Amino acid sequence: MTGPTTPQPHDQPYDLAGIGIGPNNLSLAALAHGVPGGGLATAFYEQRAAFHWHPGQLIDGTTLQVPFLADLVTLADPTSPWTFLNYLRQRERLYPFYFAERLHTHRAEYDAYCRWVSDHLPGLHFSHQVDAVRWNPERALFEIDHSRLGPTGETEALGRTHARNIVLGIGTEPHIPDPLRPLTEQPTVPVIHAADYLQHRERLLAADHITVIGSGQSGAEIYLDLLRHRPAGRERLHWLTRTDAFAPMEYSKLGLEHFTPDYTHYFHQLPETVRDDLVPRQWQLHKATDAGTLAAIHDELYRRTLDGGWPDTVLTPGVRVRTAGRLATTRIELHLEHTQQGTRSRLTTDAVVLATGYRERPLDRLLAGLDPYMRRDARERPRVDAHHRLVLDPSVTGHAYVQNAETHTHGVGAPDLGLTAWRSAAILNHLTGKEPYPLPHRTAFTTFGLTPKT
Repeated sequence: MTGPTTPQPHDQPYDLAGIGIGPNNLSLAALAHGVPGGGLATAFYEQRAAFHWHPGQLIDGTTLQVPFLADLVTLADPTSPWTFLNYLRQRERLYPFYFAERLHTHRAEYDAYCRWVSDHLPGLHFSHQVDAVRWNPERALFEIDHSRLGPTGETEALGRTHARNIVLGIGTEPHIPDPLRPLTEQPTVPVIHAADYLQHRERLLAADHITVIGSGQSGAEIYLDLLRHRPAGRERLHWLTRTDAFAPMEYSKLGLEHFTPDYTHYFHQLPETVRDDLVPRQWQLHKATDAGTLAAIHDELYRRTLDGGWPDTVLTPGVRVRTAGRLATTRIELHLEHTQQGTRSRLTTDAVVLATGYRERPLDRLLAGLDPYMRRDARERPRVDAHHRLVLDPSVTGHAYVQNAETHTHGVGAPDLGLTAWRSAAILNHLTGKEPYPLPHRTAFTTFGLTPKT
């Protein structure tokens, strides 16, 4: 196989072509670069001009919710040159990190680390938008059509890449609930998804009254940041959530074993209907709020009572937004319903932050050319096998892997950074038919399920 730094002849296919360069595919590219025997011939395409990881949510002081060992490669290959510790070494920051005694790194630092990898790793093509993916049965190869984009997003050139295998890592996109979707199209009133928070923070802070909707980690961090930047006694903040409480994330050591390969294997073997029922009930494993953030919010609220009085802010769980509308051109009216009381009310506000989470980007448009080969489940979702491959017709001899698009088949760990390196290594082991990255046979003290005995 061609080495990773060797340019591919124009008519030579790649061993692996990746679509999207987020942390998952960046991990895969880094580990593919280190495969013994010269690595793999790879190419990865990303429509953005450079690597950025949730730039709108890199609030000062916010940290990852996984330890620094959950970088791009360490849990599969701690000797890789692309580890977070080697990044610190290259920046002459190992000793400051050592004395800081930090298990969880700043989000901005993780973003900078990934950008360092992307700046030095060969085979990454930014400003390249993938337009279509097809299977060419005559050549037994995948065809990837892409556009090279200019500085302002215009198409500068068209290209086509051939590959024996592909991997999709296009990630997630911000989710906006239907009742609030029309409001986001009105520029006179700021209705901002949490993904764009920092870009609009000054505009939000200028509003007389702000409402934050959503109680996950993003909602809590944004509420706390707004609270800290509002004058005492004139906070004018509402924080609403559909969940029954501002609940802490399950962060016990045994609870975290749901984010191990052991649990992923167990979950994949469950019946489809059981998996679909299970994922929503596990929201506190991955959609709740870090207990430290909740404590910081309470501390800030308490501090504002020291001189008497209560802060001018309302925190209400168990509330859903039924509908919403504009009042004139500068205000919003939210029609609310309390799910336990069955009561309804209206809230007038000047700005809304939607901390309403993300959804997996649909693959249908991108993979329209593969649709005749695609095997789907009872809900018309792509089937994904235990090797993280789309289940395709047997006539397709190449593999199409997915990353962070398989929660319905692999469970809540699919988007978790702690499983990134393991999944990348598992994909490469399967793709090569060897074991360039030996993986552990057991990763949890918990035994998930009973082993039937005859």
